[in-house]
Amino acid sequence: MTRTILLTGPQLTSDAMAFAAAKGVQVIPTTPYAPAEELLQIITANQPDAIIVRQGNLTREMMAASSKLSIIAKHGVGFDTIDIAAAAELKIPVTIAMGANAQSVAEHAFALMFSVARQTALLDARMRDGHWDKATANGIELSGKTLGLVGLGSIGRILLDLVTPLRMKVKIYDPYLARLPELPNVERVTDFNELLRDSDVISLHCPLTEENRNLFGAEQFARMRPGSILINTARGELINTEALVQALGERRIFGAGLDTFHPEPPAADSPLWGLPSLVATPHVGANTAESRDRVGLLVTQQIIGFWEGVPPEPRSVVNRHLLDN
Repeated sequence: MTRTILLTGPQLTSDAMAFAAAKGVQVIPTTPYAPAEELLQIITANQPDAIIVRQGNLTREMMAASSKLSIIAKHGVGFDTIDIAAAAELKIPVTIAMGANAQSVAEHAFALMFSVARQTALLDARMRDGHWDKATANGIELSGKTLGLVGLGSIGRILLDLVTPLRMKVKIYDPYLARLPELPNVERVTDFNELLRDSDVISLHCPLTEENRNLFGAEQFARMRPGSILINTARGELINTEALVQALGERRIFGAGLDTFHPEPPAADSPLWGLPSLVATPHVGANTAESRDRVGLLVTQQIIGFWEGVPPEPRSVVNRHLLDN
């Protein structure tokens, strides 16, 4: 009997596809960001044994549409596009590719920090329009500044290492952090307002929950240091877009670097596009050849290993606490 994996998005990398083929498993890719109704029809028609969620949302109705569905894997780590409670009710574990894309996302956050601080996106666009802003451009140095990390998972830990040569002081806000790294430049902060007040750069590396939705709103921007920078490579819903537009428009903070948005993609007439102090990229933090190879292979291994009786690493099963109920 041939097992099938449905992929919500384009084909996996060659290593992942070869691994699946060697195990006699068929992988069925779909149109990127396929409409929900179309995806539901594909699931119903193909009755997949597993689904890899790469793009778009996976709903309760979609899960229930396949009577053979036994496991769901996220092609990445952000699982807010999957109804994990519904999956648990259906006794279906949901896994994430924990750590597989961390290096790429951390490097992207690092790049956004520099791009905002030195205004490279704006100056590049200005030069292409025929301007020469040597006399007026004025960036800021990151060396010696204070970096506030919201969340210290795999990505945050790598970013912490990346800023070490800059002699940055690092403050970490993470209520779920079990152990603080023993480094002389690292300090734990239990008061979120203290992080806002004391950080020159704040970078978000936490999963989206109902508790932290709109974590950054008008009140938080008012508490941030004048001249500070906000970086988001986590989830767009962590930031209230209207409040961010106002904070940047009124120059309460120096700038922002965003790789994630709410909604995605932002509308063509979004007020974000009128902000010269914003650097924006289209949710590509994990989009490197190396990261895609690691993520694609890992999620395929998780699924096939599960079928072969090898349980996924417990920390990678995001609805484990619900499955145990």
